[in-house]
Amino acid sequence: MLANLFLHYVFDRWMAKHQSTFPFERFADDAIVHCRTEKEAEEVRSAIAERLRECGLELHPEKTKIVYCRDDDRRGSYAHEKFDFLGYTFRPRRSKNRAGKHFINFSPAVSDKAVKKMRTEIRSWNLPLRSDKSIEDLSRMFNPIVRGWLQYYGRYYRSALYPPMRQLNRSLARWAYRKYKKLRGHLRTAARISRRDSKLWAHWQMGARRGSVAGAV
Repeated sequence: MLANLFLHYVFDRWMAKHQSTFPFERFADDAIVHCRTEKEAEEVRSAIAERLRECGLELHPEKTKIVYCRDDDRRGSYAHEKFDFLGYTFRPRRSKNRAGKHFINFSPAVSDKAVKKMRTEIRSWNLPLRSDKSIEDLSRMFNPIVRGWLQYYGRYYRSALYPPMRQLNRSLARWAYRKYKKLRGHLRTAARISRRDSKLWAHWQMGARRGSVAGAV
């Protein structure tokens, strides 16, 4: 909290006073400054670096970079064309408008780093080993976490969440496979039985609206 208050005066207030033509966002020690040209970006970066030096700080030498937001209106190329911010990766993506026409749009989706954390979290639940629990028990224990992921990361390009949700489905299928002896040797049937109530898990409802996220088991 103290670091955040410090940066409010060191960066936020200073930007508003001395670089007011450049919109910016900051969360903790990560910030994005919007510029129109590469020259502007270089000048602003130099000014920020000098400001931080005056306050006993410095820009991160690897994380600080100028990014070109390539899309259908900006068709050039640059060394850096993507960046991560708040668990999202912003980069050129193929999109489709309401008329069904495809175009390139610079937009966010859940980052690879965030997906990796989800996968690690799902593995840590050890669902296949919880055969003493019912599917309702598991839902009460873990569905709030899944719902939080979908509500936060699912605002843009929700399909990018399908891979970790498929992993969760596979874990639930193996839970059913171990819990019910009649399912031994029938893993696909176990997958269907584990999903008998779509209201128990938030990602099952997502699958109903946007297409199946079950995948192969």
